[in-house]
Amino acid sequence: MSPGSATSIAPPEAAPANIKQARATIVPRPVDDRRGLALVSIVIPALNEAENLPGLLRELGEVLSSIESHAFEVIVIDDGSTDGTREIAIEYGARVYSHPEPLGNGASIKHGIREAAGDWVLLMDGDGQHPPSVIPELLAHLGRYDMVVASREGGGGVWYRNLANRIYNGLASYVTQKKIGDLTSGFRVVQGRALRSFVPLLPNTFSYPTTITLSMFRAGHAVKYLPFEVRPRAGTSKIRLLSDGSRFLLIILKIATFFAPLRVFAPLAGLVFFSGLAWYVYTFLTAQRFTNMAVLLLVQSTVIFSLGLISDQIAQMRFERTGDVLPPRSRRPEQRG
Repeated sequence: MSPGSATSIAPPEAAPANIKQARATIVPRPVDDRRGLALVSIVIPALNEAENLPGLLRELGEVLSSIESHAFEVIVIDDGSTDGTREIAIEYGARVYSHPEPLGNGASIKHGIREAAGDWVLLMDGDGQHPPSVIPELLAHLGRYDMVVASREGGGGVWYRNLANRIYNGLASYVTQKKIGDLTSGFRVVQGRALRSFVPLLPNTFSYPTTITLSMFRAGHAVKYLPFEVRPRAGTSKIRLLSDGSRFLLIILKIATFFAPLRVFAPLAGLVFFSGLAWYVYTFLTAQRFTNMAVLLLVQSTVIFSLGLISDQIAQMRFERTGDVLPPRSRRPEQRG
């Protein structure tokens, strides 16, 4: 089946007993019956989340039915699941788009953003770690802020991942000159027009929250962080130690080169320059000669600074090329047979 193609499928064999009620309540009012309310598109990427999705969608339906200030649509992007995730999402009344094979968490998010019709787009995971009960508080800050991020408290992961997140937050705060509470949280609501314009910049991997955050700050948008407690997930995490290490390096590189390269390259060039200068002074005073090491360090400082200037220009051009591109909604969602 092609990505996002419409199909007619039978209900899952092990559907919950109250599934018909869930279909009626997951979206409290039809999108066509917005009555002037701002539309919030909730995008949920899911890969083999049949164990977690029913509980999440039931709770989501209960929360949305209590909110009168916005209209909602729920979009589930099935990233090539093999455990019935797609069928469950369809039976619970979500708009479902499927990939024929796993394309990546970021690819699912990009697909969901393209299909979203909302004035605002709310992103959350399908593993149940993002509690829907936080959504009303996120929505309460819309208007004053262009993005509201649920910032994780209480760890929410193994120690090395929490340490990496602290390093990300510190480096990103230094680069952007803004206090960043949680750079990599995927639980957030973003102004729809701004988010759609950033789709060409988003990666197909788990680091898409980093790109969204840096893009919002670079474009001058107001961002709010709200703390929440991460739930333990059922089942097996899709992230592993080896991939986490690669992800760590890629995110550090993205922060260093995407937002403000000179804030990273200029201090490094200065450190190398003054190291070369100090080595020159030391060798001149002790050996009365100018060593090759001093020359190498001084030349390297110039090269590093030049790379910073070039990277800054490339980052600026890459960012400006996104403009206000609004990708069209391209496909019909899968429907219940």
